[in-house]
Amino acid sequence: MRKIREVLRLHFECGCKHRQIAAACSVSPATVCDYLNRAARAAVTWERAKALSDAEVEAQLFKHIGRSEPTARAAIDYKWVHAELGRVGVTLQLLWGDYQLAAQNADVRAYQYSQFCELYAAWRDQRRLSMRQVHRPGEKMFIDYSGKRPRICNAETGEVIDVELFVAVLGASNYSFAEATLTQSIPDFVASTVRALEYFGAAPNITVPDQLRSAVKIPDRYDPDINDAFNELAQHYGMAVIPAPPATPKAKAKVEAGVLIAQRWILARLRNRTFFSLAELNNAIAALVEELNTRRFQKLPGTRREAFETLDRPCMKALPAVRFELPERKRARVNIDYHVEFDGRHYSVPFALRQKSLELRATRSVVECFHDGVRVASHRRSYARKGTAITNPEHRPQSHEDYGNWPPERMLSWAKQFGPHVEEVVQRTLGKYPQPEMGYRPVLGILRCAQKHGATRMDAACQRALSVAGKSAPHRRYIEGILKRGLERAQPLAQPTIPPAAANEFVRGGAYFDKDKEEE
Repeated sequence: MRKIREVLRLHFECGCKHRQIAAACSVSPATVCDYLNRAARAAVTWERAKALSDAEVEAQLFKHIGRSEPTARAAIDYKWVHAELGRVGVTLQLLWGDYQLAAQNADVRAYQYSQFCELYAAWRDQRRLSMRQVHRPGEKMFIDYSGKRPRICNAETGEVIDVELFVAVLGASNYSFAEATLTQSIPDFVASTVRALEYFGAAPNITVPDQLRSAVKIPDRYDPDINDAFNELAQHYGMAVIPAPPATPKAKAKVEAGVLIAQRWILARLRNRTFFSLAELNNAIAALVEELNTRRFQKLPGTRREAFETLDRPCMKALPAVRFELPERKRARVNIDYHVEFDGRHYSVPFALRQKSLELRATRSVVECFHDGVRVASHRRSYARKGTAITNPEHRPQSHEDYGNWPPERMLSWAKQFGPHVEEVVQRTLGKYPQPEMGYRPVLGILRCAQKHGATRMDAACQRALSVAGKSAPHRRYIEGILKRGLERAQPLAQPTIPPAAANEFVRGGAYFDKDKEEE
């Protein structure tokens, strides 16, 4: 920058000679003389120059109309260029040709190709300003998967399988966790997040995943729909989920850098090793992650672990005593006996919800029932023999409080109302169990079928089923099959008769053996 203002000040305000001004401003006396002559021609005094900046004073003194001004050029529509480059197959060379043609039609001189590209690059770089993010201790955990994937080899077939590399990074300390998983599915993603939190030994306030399907059901820049399973995980550990905007790597620059470090520090170092199982690969990754977290920073003091213990750990939340378990979900209709079925076992709900559709949520330890988003029942998950019923006495109506004390005669009296053959089927059904109570539910199914089809048809169907079953108890599904096909209206099945054996000279009768006894 020329020292024009200082030259004018020393000349007009201080009255210094040319050589004195040249010595004070470190310029030649000829330069001082040139500045003062230009100021005189432009009528610029110190009083006028005081209100102007150095650049403005220089523009007035060194402006030569018709000689120093560049020739007018056709303006470049940078927004149009930027938008067109986003289309398939469009290049700067093609757009420069369109720009040059438009300039010729307007009879204006156009920029050459190299300057056209330089001007666009300068405009584009101004739009790429990066804001420095300040990460508060213990606030955020960033999650992402690596685009470059490790591999394992099937020891039996020799097939090489690409697996996923999960990376989690804490914002303030850069403390990192990485592991390999078979897929990016919801079970694998949730399990990796849980293991990352357990590795850190604490939970942050916010977790920032990418908008992958395992975390976000419906991606959106402003209002993404969080996956139910991942949302439950966040609630379990007291975290908020704020996904990074789609196609915006700068919003999660921490984990992007963490993924890059994982690729260089882990994948590059394991490139020449062959792993035959996921566990073997994860053991190698865990050793390298420990080495990374204890390695000293290049431009900062200490290590990632020291920064974690100093910054993040004191501000993070303690993990709950119970580890999060990925739940299974299904919808089920409440039976007439106010029980719902899950995994072959039956769990009670309040009797007022019979015939209602409920949502079941089950983990390895508990089964919960929800109606319209409200939990209405919770049971410890049963692993007893399938068909077992788990009943909370509080779920029974007043008339069923003595359900466990019902005598078999009560079931038989209900069955007798539909006919003697129905009663016989119920009696045989109760008799085939070691405890009569175990047969109450199958009997309820038979009685419900009787209510549906009426006493006359049900009794006739039971009579036909008994004629075929012999001394065993006919199954309810067999009786329903008879009713479905209308076979109860057919003639009763005749009992097969076995004709007497014909006399045969080669068959010895009882007299033959009696003769042997007399001889003895």
